[in-house]
Amino acid sequence: MRSQDGLLEVGFMRTVFDSLGAGVFVTDMTGRLTACNPRAAQLLGRPRDRMLGHDLHDLLHRRRDGGRIPRSECGLLTVLESGRAAEGTEELFLRGDGSLVPVIWAATPLRHEGHAEGMVIVFHDFSLHRNAAEQTAAYLAALEGLTARLTMVAEVSSVLISPSDTTETLKKLAALLVPDMGDWAAIDLRSPENTGSMRRVAVCSAGDQEAADSLTGPLPSLPESTRSAAIQALRTAEHVVLDSDALAERPDSPLARAHRELFDRLGGVCAVVVPLHTRRQVLGALTVARVAPGSSYTEAEIFVLADIGRRAGLVMEAAELFEQQRHVAETMQRQLLTPLPQVDHLTMAARYRPAESAAEVGGDWYDSFLLSDGVLTMVIGDVVGHDLRAAAHMAEVRNMLRALAWDRTEPPSLIMRRLDEAMTHTSDAPMATCVFGRIEGPEGGPWQLQWVNAGHPPPLLVTADGEARFLDAGHGPLLGLSSALHLGLGWPDARADLPPRSTLLLYTDGLVESRTRDLEAGLDSLRRHASALAGRDVEDFLDELLERIDPSGDDVAMLVLRIPEAGAGSGDGQAPALHAHSPAAPGRGAPGSRVEDTPVRDTSEPP
Repeated sequence: MRSQDGLLEVGFMRTVFDSLGAGVFVTDMTGRLTACNPRAAQLLGRPRDRMLGHDLHDLLHRRRDGGRIPRSECGLLTVLESGRAAEGTEELFLRGDGSLVPVIWAATPLRHEGHAEGMVIVFHDFSLHRNAAEQTAAYLAALEGLTARLTMVAEVSSVLISPSDTTETLKKLAALLVPDMGDWAAIDLRSPENTGSMRRVAVCSAGDQEAADSLTGPLPSLPESTRSAAIQALRTAEHVVLDSDALAERPDSPLARAHRELFDRLGGVCAVVVPLHTRRQVLGALTVARVAPGSSYTEAEIFVLADIGRRAGLVMEAAELFEQQRHVAETMQRQLLTPLPQVDHLTMAARYRPAESAAEVGGDWYDSFLLSDGVLTMVIGDVVGHDLRAAAHMAEVRNMLRALAWDRTEPPSLIMRRLDEAMTHTSDAPMATCVFGRIEGPEGGPWQLQWVNAGHPPPLLVTADGEARFLDAGHGPLLGLSSALHLGLGWPDARADLPPRSTLLLYTDGLVESRTRDLEAGLDSLRRHASALAGRDVEDFLDELLERIDPSGDDVAMLVLRIPEAGAGSGDGQAPALHAHSPAAPGRGAPGSRVEDTPVRDTSEPP
């Protein structure tokens, strides 16, 4: 998504560069021309390819008598030397036919990622302005116009690629167009369900904003046929210019009357209606109007507005497709994160929080199920990726692990070896991390965790009195690399006692890693907060832990187990004393899992 936004921005700025009514040069640090827009070539009567690569000063800068100006007296070159912007009036450039043309210019240093790479020069033909008063007025107006237009274009580009939701982006877009492109601007959208219904999401006015705000909201449906020029923009995907004659026409549909109400309330003598569209569909329309008598729109202004409408449509369609993919992927992942088993004496809970960026769904998963010998398992894992494919691979790895572990009483390390081999030879799933553990409670002895760790953050054990420590033993390589087969590496088994009333937490790296915090700092923060929450029940423990840490960037999965009081859950000395019940039906919830309409609580929304 981000790469698509970058391409849109580059294409838009290229269009603006080629369409500006002023000449534009770009030079490198030696003063050689590296870029030239069509207007510059037209003003100087020189083909673009015959100017690029030449020294700007030597090629163009001349005295009134046609002689060359010493480089030391060139105001343009001082920009490269000083690194500061400069301006000039009635400098003379040499045209291709040998004549001289007076220009006004503004030059600014060109910087990229903190490094000076040359300068940008914007210039106009100044030959029509001869007396001092006209020269001064035109000079100031030209510079102010260029600055305002370039600033507006840059801000529009920034808004269109911002991560805001679509409605907020369109409100910002309308506000940016006023007053530079019109005295008011309005944006109407079609229903995404293609029902024909319409909604006005933004109206911005340079005058009565209160009246403008009152004009937003639901609109009449798009009519099957209409003579209204403004409504035709939604049908034909072509821009429409409304003059006084068009505005005087009688509306022929409820939607046309709603559009006419904009002019009745806010005024207007001319307007441009541009569709917000892509090649596949028209998503809405942007109306920009001017109210001053005698106002009109130039072809250049109409071109810019039409291009903004097309760019906005592309951004809206991309956001719509992205949201559809995110919803499908997240729904798929939720359905795969099944309810936790209800086990006597043991209390469990889980949480899943989608990422706040990227595709907002990934390969994180948790799992817990009973093996054929009655032992309870706890699993946490993360498959590489953040998209629908990652969620599919997560399901594949999760199901393989369940199948491999179900009827085997062998140590977790052998299960992990089999999973690695299965991923390598029968699956296209990428690398994955995983913690796989068995919870055992033999008669007369303490509860124990027997586990294996394949490249995953270590489990955290918190005792009833708040002592928190990571279980670092048993760390092995990632899954899916054939490490055990080709490198002689493995996944050592580890055991740890689970004291009465202690809390065992499994989690994915999104909880402890971020762009602003390294892993060690994240682990230390998790240990401190978990220690302080040792006395909370498992549901509050997870909710409060998420609130305190407030992870961002990556998705997060968490699985927690609370060990019962001493003496609870003893068995026959061979198998764990666990008595499983069927998972709760959807909508009822299982003790320890807090399952409602989905298998896991999404902590991106209020509980």
